[in-house]
Amino acid sequence: MRILTTLACRVVKKINIMLKFIDIGANLSDSVFRGNYHGKQAHEDDLINIINRSKKHGVEKIIVTGGSLKDSQKALDITKFDDSLYCTVGCHPTRSLEFENDGQDPDVYLQDLISLANDNRDKVVAVGEMGLDFDRLHFAPKDAQIKYFEKQMELISATKLPVFFHCRAAHSEFLSVVSKHRDNIPGGVVHSFTGTKEEAASILDLGFYIGINGCSLKSQENLDVMCSIPSENLMIETDCPYCEIRSTHAGFKYITTHFDSKKKEKYDPNCCVKSRNEPCTIVQVLEVMSGARKEDKHQLADILYNNTINLFFKGRN
Repeated sequence: MRILTTLACRVVKKINIMLKFIDIGANLSDSVFRGNYHGKQAHEDDLINIINRSKKHGVEKIIVTGGSLKDSQKALDITKFDDSLYCTVGCHPTRSLEFENDGQDPDVYLQDLISLANDNRDKVVAVGEMGLDFDRLHFAPKDAQIKYFEKQMELISATKLPVFFHCRAAHSEFLSVVSKHRDNIPGGVVHSFTGTKEEAASILDLGFYIGINGCSLKSQENLDVMCSIPSENLMIETDCPYCEIRSTHAGFKYITTHFDSKKKEKYDPNCCVKSRNEPCTIVQVLEVMSGARKEDKHQLADILYNNTINLFFKGRN
């Protein structure tokens, strides 16, 4: 007698688990996100489309970068567009001379930054972008950059906010400044990192995070450096409209998510604008990072998300 066993069968549906992101660096105050390129209006203002497109790809929060007093105010104004938007307040090293524009008192400029940050704590999650950039000394000389980077240590002390750092071709001088003031810095991230393994290690020794975007992933050496950094010390960003990942980049082979794009002259609200990076492409940064590191992208995305929450959003609703 043949005994038949009835098995209870379950139909298992493939569930697409949404990745979740926080873009720690997006230059949404740039006029290209309002359709204006080099002073000419090429298409309609599409900032809302950009924000909505990012949400469809799992971007839960975006930190809009402030690069000067005026730019920080613009970044703050943009955060009012949507509950998912936050910003930084500070002065980028290439804008350092703004502290003394037209003979003004640098202390007045500093106090205006402090007031802007402290009066808008519901939206301002960090101070910066601040640091040193010796690649672009035609904007501000070394001595001015160092002077006003040091001065912004007062902005950190007055707000007690974490810091969004910038460091390009100035590693030793950057370390000298932040090491001297480390006890008064609540925490921070060195964004758009393109340095060496040794430079990364020295940043980690100071207890800072390292932010990765498309510019951090151009060469095989860049990938090797990124892979040397423990995941618990990493964050992810787009630095849009800059730092898109191009087909010539070493990490491009790991990308599986592609976006339709059209030239600005043939603008389509349902497509990205060619060569204008935007927050939705953060998924491509993750794909390169996880592919190069040989790590599960969902697990890595969760770690990056939690790192960002711990630095910028802990204790916030």
